[in-house]
Amino acid sequence: MDGRASEKQGTMPDDDAQRLIDTSTPHAARRYDYLLGGKDNFAADRESADAALRFAPNLRTWARENRAFMHRAAAYLATAGIRQFLDVGTGIPTSPNLHEVVQGIAPDARVVYVDHDPLVLVHARALLISSAEGQTAYLQADLSDPDSILRSDEVTRTLDLTQPVGLSLIAVLHFFKDAQDPYGLVRRLIEALPSGSYLAMSHNSWDHYDADQRRLLEPAVNAEGQPRTREEFARFFDGLELVEPGVSLIHRWRRDDAANLPEDKEISAYGAVARIP
Repeated sequence: MDGRASEKQGTMPDDDAQRLIDTSTPHAARRYDYLLGGKDNFAADRESADAALRFAPNLRTWARENRAFMHRAAAYLATAGIRQFLDVGTGIPTSPNLHEVVQGIAPDARVVYVDHDPLVLVHARALLISSAEGQTAYLQADLSDPDSILRSDEVTRTLDLTQPVGLSLIAVLHFFKDAQDPYGLVRRLIEALPSGSYLAMSHNSWDHYDADQRRLLEPAVNAEGQPRTREEFARFFDGLELVEPGVSLIHRWRRDDAANLPEDKEISAYGAVARIP
């Protein structure tokens, strides 16, 4: 272990992880983990996140609400009878994870987690442990190559793609610029799933940021991806049957309690769930 690894708050799942980690460079998944109060982050990640928080103190609220949206969407799908889940863009596991949510409702649910980052792979192997009745698998693959996901042994052995699947794309598509054809990538995954499957997605937007917030954040955000308007986000669901309330800000989607609801400008991210007809 090099000296920089001692800056990390938690314990790596295994020694192999050390060879995969550049602890001196901020990492998006580890920043998100830090914003959620996790322990799988390093000093560079915390410094990067803290710098962003000075301009956008709402980021912790956004991270919590995005995670809560995933929990509500996953629970909705499991309650609706979905027993297979494909979660693309998993990120570093932060409990409760998607499989914990759905297996708490349906213990026999099967989940395949997908992420392109080898760091996430190490954490996933150690931490994403299924219920005895269900199954979880992890695939290192990139959303930019959906066929590699669909043809993988992890997907074909764990999921039956002739039966409905819940496709989860949480806070991942805003890392794709239009030139990377994000709509085509999502369409390829949707076309591989049978009728009765669902798409659950969240996505960052500039829509509810004020001019000063956007001016301060735009250089860094645009370097990593592309926030989209409500209309641009809704295009991902063309031809699908949106679940009520349709496209919504993530903190408002099927939320039971209205107490302490964040202001829209604190979140500025959309979410939706839709059925594949």
